[in-house]
Amino acid sequence: MNQAKKIQVTLWASLLSVVFCFAQNKRTGGDVFFFQYEYQKAVQAYEKQLSEGTLTKQQFLNLADAYFETNNFEKASEAYIKIYDQDTLMDSHHYNKMLQSLSKSPNAKGKEDFLASISSSFSKELNENKEFNEQLIKNGSDENQLDYEIFNLEGNSPQTDFAPGFYNSKLLFSSGRPGNKKLRYEPGNEGYFNIYETTIQPSGQIMTLQPFKALEETDFHKATPSYSSDLNSVFYVVSNTQNGDLAFDSNGKNALGIAKQAIGGANQLLLKDLSTSFYYPFYDDSSGKLYFAADFEDGYGGTDIYFVYTNKGQVMSAPINLGPRINSSGNEIAPFIFENSFYFASDVFYGLGGMDIYKSNMEGEDFGIPINLGSQINTEFDDFGLIIRNEGEGLLGYFASNRPGGKGKDDIYGFKVDEKPGLKTNIFKGTVVNAGSTSEIVPNAEVSLWNMDGEMVARTTSDDNGEYRLEIPYETELVMDASKKRYSRFVKKFDQDELDALQSGTFDIGISLYDDLVEEREGQKVVKMDDFYFDTSSIQLKAEITSELDKVVDFVKAFPQAQLRIETYTDSRGGSSTNFRLTQGRSDAIKKYLVDNGVPETSILYSIGYGEDKLLNNCTNGVFCLEMLHKQNQRSLVVVLNDNVLFD
Repeated sequence: MNQAKKIQVTLWASLLSVVFCFAQNKRTGGDVFFFQYEYQKAVQAYEKQLSEGTLTKQQFLNLADAYFETNNFEKASEAYIKIYDQDTLMDSHHYNKMLQSLSKSPNAKGKEDFLASISSSFSKELNENKEFNEQLIKNGSDENQLDYEIFNLEGNSPQTDFAPGFYNSKLLFSSGRPGNKKLRYEPGNEGYFNIYETTIQPSGQIMTLQPFKALEETDFHKATPSYSSDLNSVFYVVSNTQNGDLAFDSNGKNALGIAKQAIGGANQLLLKDLSTSFYYPFYDDSSGKLYFAADFEDGYGGTDIYFVYTNKGQVMSAPINLGPRINSSGNEIAPFIFENSFYFASDVFYGLGGMDIYKSNMEGEDFGIPINLGSQINTEFDDFGLIIRNEGEGLLGYFASNRPGGKGKDDIYGFKVDEKPGLKTNIFKGTVVNAGSTSEIVPNAEVSLWNMDGEMVARTTSDDNGEYRLEIPYETELVMDASKKRYSRFVKKFDQDELDALQSGTFDIGISLYDDLVEEREGQKVVKMDDFYFDTSSIQLKAEITSELDKVVDFVKAFPQAQLRIETYTDSRGGSSTNFRLTQGRSDAIKKYLVDNGVPETSILYSIGYGEDKLLNNCTNGVFCLEMLHKQNQRSLVVVLNDNVLFD
């Protein structure tokens, strides 16, 4: 049994043995409170059932979740571990909650033990994201931090204020302050959320605020606005209702739908499911995609971020999950796009606290590794809902946080900064191509990056289109290494200026296919060259000869482990001994040129002149032959001696 499973539950040990034995499959008061998000009341009801020995497995998991939602992380971790020990009810999302609970409880070591026991079950992307962000923090992320000016908004209230959104020159946001709504929202002990508007001052602070009257009135939730200037419409979430009253599913759960309100026009309900809530809509004017968060069964954890294609805001497709590069075993919410960067919040277990804000670089339909924004924007508490825009010579943004020092449960904070938020990284992207024909892509090539200490810091393989992408915490010098079996190896060192230039461009890697550079001649593998000829009785290397020998130089650079033999032949004209000396001189001249141009002398095992031996035709002594037939016997070959073992 691994260490995580050895962690003992103290308070509930005597009761848990009967929990799973006498459980009854019937709905209780604890279930009602749980599905209505009244987690503290759910805890009390479930604990009473627990003392009576009547909790089902699912209800005990609900109890663990209720502990988690009420920040009782020690009890949450104990309950999760007990379930993990006895049952397979937990999924990846509950593993994430367990890891978070362990990190916030006295037994922090339990997190590492449990993490070690389950990390092999994580997706490739989750492990890469985790390792990247852990390395980013370990390497001293403070050195790459931007200089933020962060300020609490004067208009924050003692209630929940969150989800800022730009509306032309104004700021919209959501709040639980009582306002004009008639009813109160029991789980939060405050008013149902409403949307407010205010004017932004040059300092980033806000002026007098008031309810946003452009949206249809409701007594229930209306929150998380996203304004589209192209459509002059606001996308937001609302409580599902029927005939003016809250609508519930069979479990007694009221969910949130997504509505669209044209300014001065009609209101439309775009997405609704009684059992599934939709959160934080964001409409991207440039693509016409509507992004949002939801907890569908096909997700990777809790709430995942999805999008739908729209026609001017009208939904035209089923929801599409953004995939495991963005979505994790935790909750992902609050998507926002700014200058090809995708910002969102996640409570994945490797963050700094509860919800952290991340940035992922967008490249077409693909997303880069999400990067934690660092310890000024993020804290050990919940930080989420970032928006940002250009303002003067810098940037102005807002986000919500429940960090200490605020005015209410969640406060909205503003910030000013000179550059886009996000810790600095090195990005390499491009295509691996055949160096001999750059239009020919090379899939499944291994591409790696190495630091100056000789440590590999990242590795990937080119995809079916030959494309590769690597992103690592910022370094000032790096070495790239690319290779594939039967291809040459590409190695290049990049200095700081070259690395900085790459961040806004691509870098294609050319590697040579061995089989393109060699051919079969006279029963052996030789470096592929066009035929060339020495002048009569000469050993001088003409330009037409050296241009062909340069192919051998390139070949050895591409395959430095190759072992060579230089062979030179002549025709039958002239004396036999003279021809031997002539061809030996020519082979030696070829060797000298190759060595002088970078071929290691140790790579050339033999340099031999064969004279008129090994004629390729019947043009022997005394036989009349045309010049073209004599020329067939005048040849120089560079033989690859270890061809049969070169790639073993």
